[in-house]
Amino acid sequence: MKAFLLDRYAKNANLRLGDMPEPMPGDDEVLVQIHAAGVNLLDSKIKSGEFKLILPYHMPLVLGHDLAGMVVRVGSRARRFKVGDEVYARAPDFHIGSFAESIAVKESALAHKPKSLSMEEAAAIPLVGLTAWQALVEKAKLKKGQKVFIQAGSGGVGTFAIQLAKHLGATVATTTSTANVDWVKRLGADVIVDYKKDNFETILRDYDVVLNSQDGKTLEKSLRILKPGGQLISISGPPDPGFAKDIGAPGFVKLILRLLSSGTRRKANALGVDYAFLFMKASGSQLHQITSLIDAGAIRPVVDKIFPFESTNEAIAYVEKGRAKGKVVVKLK
Repeated sequence: MKAFLLDRYAKNANLRLGDMPEPMPGDDEVLVQIHAAGVNLLDSKIKSGEFKLILPYHMPLVLGHDLAGMVVRVGSRARRFKVGDEVYARAPDFHIGSFAESIAVKESALAHKPKSLSMEEAAAIPLVGLTAWQALVEKAKLKKGQKVFIQAGSGGVGTFAIQLAKHLGATVATTTSTANVDWVKRLGADVIVDYKKDNFETILRDYDVVLNSQDGKTLEKSLRILKPGGQLISISGPPDPGFAKDIGAPGFVKLILRLLSSGTRRKANALGVDYAFLFMKASGSQLHQITSLIDAGAIRPVVDKIFPFESTNEAIAYVEKGRAKGKVVVKLK
C-alpha cells in the first residue's frame, strides 16, 4: 500500500511517499480501507520531534491520527464491526498511521461513521471532537449555566468545542480575528473577543472553565479570568504530574514533566484555581456519543480545505501556518 513515511525527526522535513505492506489486523483489531484522513497540528509536532520524550516512535513511521473509511477485514475477537461498515476513528497512540491506504485499528477506538456526514467530514471529527469531549464533559464536567472560555474559536478544536459547550448549556466566550467574528457567532459563541483589537483578560471575568490551546503567556492571563475554584484545562502544555502518571512515564520523565509545570501549578494554586493538562485518548465509545450529537444536528463539522492524498505534505504545511478555519483533510477515495 502507499503511505507517507517519516524517516527521522525534523521540523522542516517532508514525509516520504513510499510502499508499505498492508497491515494485518490483530485479534482485537479491524482493517480499515481509508477514504479520508484528518490533518492535525499533532502530526506536525510529532514530525518535528516535539513529543519524542513521551511518544518515542520507531522509524520509519506512518503519520496520521484521524481517519474515515470502510471495514475490509476483522480480527477473530472483533465483534462490533463487519466488512462493509463505514467507520471513523482517532487511531491510538503508538498505533497511528492514517496517511496511508489502509490501517489496522483497535476495535475499541472505532465508531460507526455519522450517517449524515461524508467521509471527508467524518475524518475531520475524531481528534478535535474527542479533545473537546474529554476536556469539557469528562474533565471539567461542564454544566448548564456555567461560563467557559474557549481560545481560538475558529481553529479545529475551537469550532467543535464551541458547539459542544452550547449543547451542554454553557455561556461561551472565545477569541478570533476580525474576519471571523460573525462566523464564530454563528457556531454559537456568546462573547467574542477580537484579539486584533482587544485583550480578553480585560473583558472576561469569573469564568468557570478555560480550554487553553495557546502559549504560556496566554495561559497565565487565562488563569486570572477564572473564578475561585475554576478550572483551566490546557491541551498545549505544560504537561503535569497527573499526565505523567496516566502514561506510565519512567521516573526521569515524571521529574521533567513535574518541573515543566511547576510554575503554572504554583500560579494556579495562588489564585485558588485548578490546572490540568489534557492529552486526549482514543475512544470509540465517546466517538459513538459524538456521532449521536452530529446525526441529531447538534454539532456540525467545519472543514476548511480538502487536499488530494498526494499533497499530504502541502496539507501539513497549510495546518502549520495556523490560519485554517476548522479542519484540513486529505482525500484518498
